[in-house]
Amino acid sequence: MEIIKESNSWKDQNNHYIMALKDEWYRQLIKLENLVTEETVKFYSMKGIITMHLPVTTGSISSPMGRGSDSLPVKVELCGVETYLADSMQFLLEYGCRLSKNGCYYIMPCFRGEEADERHLCQFYHSEVEIPGTLDTIMDLADEYIKYLANRIICRMGEQLRKTVGDISHIEKIANHKGNFRKITFDKAEEILKKRYGKDINKYIEYYDGWRNITKRAEKALIEIFDGIVWITNYDELATPFYQKKDQKIKGTTKNADLLMGIGETIGCGERHQRYEQLLDALNKHEVLPNEYNWYIEMKKQFPMQTSGFGMGVERFLMWVLKGKDIRSMQICLRFNGDDIVV
Repeated sequence: MEIIKESNSWKDQNNHYIMALKDEWYRQLIKLENLVTEETVKFYSMKGIITMHLPVTTGSISSPMGRGSDSLPVKVELCGVETYLADSMQFLLEYGCRLSKNGCYYIMPCFRGEEADERHLCQFYHSEVEIPGTLDTIMDLADEYIKYLANRIICRMGEQLRKTVGDISHIEKIANHKGNFRKITFDKAEEILKKRYGKDINKYIEYYDGWRNITKRAEKALIEIFDGIVWITNYDELATPFYQKKDQKIKGTTKNADLLMGIGETIGCGERHQRYEQLLDALNKHEVLPNEYNWYIEMKKQFPMQTSGFGMGVERFLMWVLKGKDIRSMQICLRFNGDDIVV
């Protein structure tokens, strides 16, 4: 069997659905999608973490375009009522944690308002989980989850992938990794990048009024420096959404982390506010009106609880598995904002 090439049939939206049926790329992809779903259920079942059936509409978006938001919400009208399509159901998973002592998870479609590009889809599958505990708790779970999936891919599809994709040492390396993945703070990442790139640092770190962010070029560089995978923790407070808890030990940062692998951020996680007073302060600081979050505030007020969670973009993870270069090739059924749906 020949090594398969990444498909570009998505460029021809009218004929993609026929072209995909002739393309080995998509035969591999549909098997991997099924594997991730099956093994995610098994993984969380072993942990006593239960799935939560959730709607795809929400009145409380997690990217409300205040400071720290990284995507545009998708507003729709349903039976005369304005609402949003979910970009994340983190808030409802936090709600679920108050019903299930070990936490809740789901895998479901999520929506972004931006145009698709090589790193972003308009609609993608989100594997999200929320559990009682701190940032360290959820990072440990994420490490275990990624290694578990890598192991199951090797066991179930390793030989097939060697024949069709070629070298799969990147999967084997993660599957056999001992202990936790390396983690560094944002400050340390900036220090490393400044030392390596000097006067070109602005290509790697974006500087705004009171906060910083890393570029996709920086993500790629850090992945190479740390041999394929690394956690970046403690982003600036205004670079992260309002729901991430402040870190009292590292001033001006939050208890959040991004796992960089493949094309860049593949998992994002964070520790949430335990008390409603912390949440109100964060909403104000991020210039987000609290009226759409009244229920969320009231939940924190009446049922304070320390939780943390992460979200993994399934297509980004599978893109890493298949060594893809463009995430638009990771859709079997195409969905592009503003374009007619063919299938």
